[in-house]
Amino acid sequence: MASTDVVLSAALRNNLLSLQSTQRLIDSVQLRLATGLKINSALDGAQKFFTSQSLSNRASDLGRLLDGINLSIRTIEEANTGVTAVSALVEQAQAIAEDAKSATLAASGFAQIKSSKNLNTTGALVAASGGTIAVGDDITISVVRANGTVVTSAANVVNFAAADTIYNVAGYINADAAINPYVQATVDANGRLTLTSKEVGASIRIQDGTTSLGADGYAFLGLETFVGTEETVAGTRQGGTAIAGRTLYSQLTNGVATNGLYNSSDTLGAQAGFLDNAGADSIQVILDIDGVITTTTAALLDTNTIQDLIDDINNNATVNTKVVASFNRTTGRIELEFADSVGYVDLQFQANAASTIDFGFSGSQSVVAAAVIPTDVVLGAAGNDISERFNFSGSNADVTQFQDDFNTIRGQIDSLVEDANIRGVNLLQGDTLTTFFNEDRTNTLATVGSDLSAAGLGIKVANFSNTANVQLSIDATITALDTVRNFGTTIANSLSIIQTRRDFTESTISILKAGAADLVTADQNEEGANLLALQTRQQLGVTALSLAAQSQQSVLRLF
Repeated sequence: MASTDVVLSAALRNNLLSLQSTQRLIDSVQLRLATGLKINSALDGAQKFFTSQSLSNRASDLGRLLDGINLSIRTIEEANTGVTAVSALVEQAQAIAEDAKSATLAASGFAQIKSSKNLNTTGALVAASGGTIAVGDDITISVVRANGTVVTSAANVVNFAAADTIYNVAGYINADAAINPYVQATVDANGRLTLTSKEVGASIRIQDGTTSLGADGYAFLGLETFVGTEETVAGTRQGGTAIAGRTLYSQLTNGVATNGLYNSSDTLGAQAGFLDNAGADSIQVILDIDGVITTTTAALLDTNTIQDLIDDINNNATVNTKVVASFNRTTGRIELEFADSVGYVDLQFQANAASTIDFGFSGSQSVVAAAVIPTDVVLGAAGNDISERFNFSGSNADVTQFQDDFNTIRGQIDSLVEDANIRGVNLLQGDTLTTFFNEDRTNTLATVGSDLSAAGLGIKVANFSNTANVQLSIDATITALDTVRNFGTTIANSLSIIQTRRDFTESTISILKAGAADLVTADQNEEGANLLALQTRQQLGVTALSLAAQSQQSVLRLF
């Protein structure tokens, strides 16, 4: 069988191989020019290819983290915006509380008892109280005028019937002919019962009638601040007095000294004195100031002087920052002046032995047979006591609007804090924001949030029924403002750190990409020159192949 192989000379075969090699080089250079890469696969250079790929992968991972870093920055920026807004609201609340305090103090000559509860929608009080107030429970009200005379309502000026509402209660008080000229009962737009003295310097006393409401009953009416428990030989009852100003005065002035007045050097048992002059009386004066009970004096005998009582109070480190005792030589009265921060005081006389007292401080009334001090109060055996709560409401200023405005702002603080979140993370509600800075998530920053809600800041619902309560709200806003500002400083520090890390991460990504490119990117000028040289070489190879084939073409001339 004849062979089909074409026999090429050695010169032709060498030229063909050279052309094939040149074409492969041309193809490789054209690929580099087309892709811009001198290393397109591991076959082009495994070490450089995989090193470049590692750098590119890390840059890609950091790029994804960069999105989270930017989101963290926005979250903190949102929190910072919230901090600024909360600060403004707290400052506004503080200003309102300050205005309320000024209004309260400006009219401190008028006593006021203000309920802290909205009773406008409760309807019948007996039913709404769930048994706390029963049919037949009653209240007595009296007014101690500035001249010391006492005007008392009917013993049961408020006698709860089944259908009575808070408006009926106000009506009963205003209808009492005895106290009507001196006290006014109202129910404001928010359903709060208010009793206001009509006479400068007068005080208002509210107490049990025949059947006590009990502490729970007064609490249901929102009057628990104004009444306290009074224990006597006759039993236990509820009562308290709102006074004008901040000073309690003893009422007894018919001593044996010059002009019928006492001197500080007179004994407590002087004729018609503060203690029975039988020679066996022994009492202690106890002050409960805003719930802190202090045995203020040592045992006081009828042989002790008025100055002894005053010194005992002023030398007591527990109470002498809140009350100053003194003797008024002009009026012959003992005076107890309380600090603005005091909301109420329970003044108690406790018998160490069978004693009879006759101090008659301010609007104080005996709880024995509802007699009016200065009628003597017989304490009887040791351990018996009598007490009265004095509440320094001290104002007829209409602070209801201030109180409502304060509480409105308090609600807006909560609403604003609730809205200050990005993708479910709210630093103003105490959430923690974690920001990751490297691809294996080992380098992080935790930005710990803070509860800037009204409750979290310690801003309670306002009750501006007295100066002390207003001051509590002012103090709360001052503390809250410090908390908000300190938190603002904290997140500002976190923001600065995260922004620095963001810039660092962006630079790192750029460096990694550049490093990856350095390993695999082709030099376009060099590759272009290579292509031109290869094309020239290819043309020369074709020419050489043609020359090599001419020796075989000469055979054709023989035919």
